Amino acid sequence: MNPLQEFDHSSNTNNNTISNFTSPPSSLPLSPSSSSPPSSSTTLSRYENQKRRDWNTFGQYLRNHRPPLTLSRCSGAHVLEFLRYLDQFGKTKVHTNMCPFFGYPNPPAPCPCPLRQAWGSLDALIGRLRAAFEENGGKPEANPFGARAVRLYLREVRDSQAKARGISYEKKKRKRPLPPPQQQQQVLPPLPPPPASNSSHVSTVSC
Repeated sequence: MNPLQEFDHSSNTNNNTISNFTSPPSSLPLSPSSSSPPSSSTTLSRYENQKRRDWNTFGQYLRNHRPPLTLSRCSGAHVLEFLRYLDQFGKTKVHTNMCPFFGYPNPPAPCPCPLRQAWGSLDALIGRLRAAFEENGGKPEANPFGARAVRLYLREVRDSQAKARGISYEKKKRKRPLPPPQQQQQVLPPLPPPPASNSSHVSTVSC
């Protein structure tokens, strides 16, 4: 039994022991307030730990799916359903077209516009789940997290949030490193001409 089959098997066996989601998954920090406290571990280990938590959270979502869904039958449409489900726990204000603060990154007053998951959080989440799928035995060509529909959805979320909040998500151009300064040879100033001999300026005195 490969890891992917074990994932599907655990989804079926634990179906009756886990209730439906009524609160945001504690293992999926998609906002700054829910992120884990900093530790002394390296960046790589933090990424791996977060990827494992995200993988377990998605497995829990599949177990609570009605009807229950196995990973081998999961498609890009189910991934989109998962991302839309996470929006109810978002903390990013996304203004509607009718809102007077549409396009303002920092509105001066509150408004009834909905809260959503930030595009950057969703994009990072999909990247981790895409890697975890293949690390757990999934084939790259069958990876639901890399489906075209998922990429289009993330692009749509990015563009809509950029317009609603007045934020540009264009990639910053990398600055080319400046060439090292060349050591210039020190040029010495020209030496002054030697002083003229005094003998030419001495007048002969006749006795």
